[in-house]
Amino acid sequence: MKLRRLSLIVAAVCVGLATLAGAEEILKLATTTSTYETGLLDYIFPPFEKKHDLKIHIISVGTGKAIKIAENGDVDVIMVHARKAEDKFVADGFGVNRRDIMYNDFLIMGPADDPAGITGLKDAKQALKKIAEAEATFVSRGDDSGTHKKERLLWGKVDYTPQGAWYLEAGQGMSATLRMADEKNAYVMLDRATYLDNKDKVRLKVMVEGDKDLFNPYGVIAVSPYKYAHVKYEQAMALIAWLTSPECQQMIAGYKKGGEQLYQPDAANPIE
Repeated sequence: MKLRRLSLIVAAVCVGLATLAGAEEILKLATTTSTYETGLLDYIFPPFEKKHDLKIHIISVGTGKAIKIAENGDVDVIMVHARKAEDKFVADGFGVNRRDIMYNDFLIMGPADDPAGITGLKDAKQALKKIAEAEATFVSRGDDSGTHKKERLLWGKVDYTPQGAWYLEAGQGMSATLRMADEKNAYVMLDRATYLDNKDKVRLKVMVEGDKDLFNPYGVIAVSPYKYAHVKYEQAMALIAWLTSPECQQMIAGYKKGGEQLYQPDAANPIE
């Protein structure tokens, strides 16, 4: 009887060890809706996951919320696009080793009849001011995302606080916000990757682009193990190494929709 009991215990231990060995490790990443919705992450993450035998659990939210989640210690790494907020996150001790990954730009789209008369303007903040003066419908992310932060920065440069029935806040991701603007025949500011991913699905036209104020860099930051001992710091650093590696940077450069490149890699030569 004792021998049988011992055999059962050994068998149970072996099953437990096998279960643990087969369990897939999870690395938690909070990132922007644009990088997820455009399919970039599904393209560049599989080689890393296979090599390190883990799964990246993606939490797709606006940049502000991604940073807040990380400040609560609920993820291991973030990939976002709001440099001032990123620098504060690191300075406040929540993150370490911020690295540039890639960039694209923002643009302003609007209805074909362009009631605010902004088509062709090269100054994005003046374009927003003209939209406000015309009280032409504008749909904002309204969610403290990187796009929303950039929009507020531009409003601030013309010393204007948008308000009134013409200014709508979607409180949703970038693709959903674009669809809402299209349905309402309104103006909207969005990142180029989202535009390229949706350009054949909407009626709105690109009206303002090319302003240096519309530059949109993306960074990756590991959550500090000094702040939260439970975070998977080594794996987060491995992900950062992958994202900034020549191999992954080439994959980012090669990721296209409709033959057009969505992101420009810049880990080796960051543009400030």
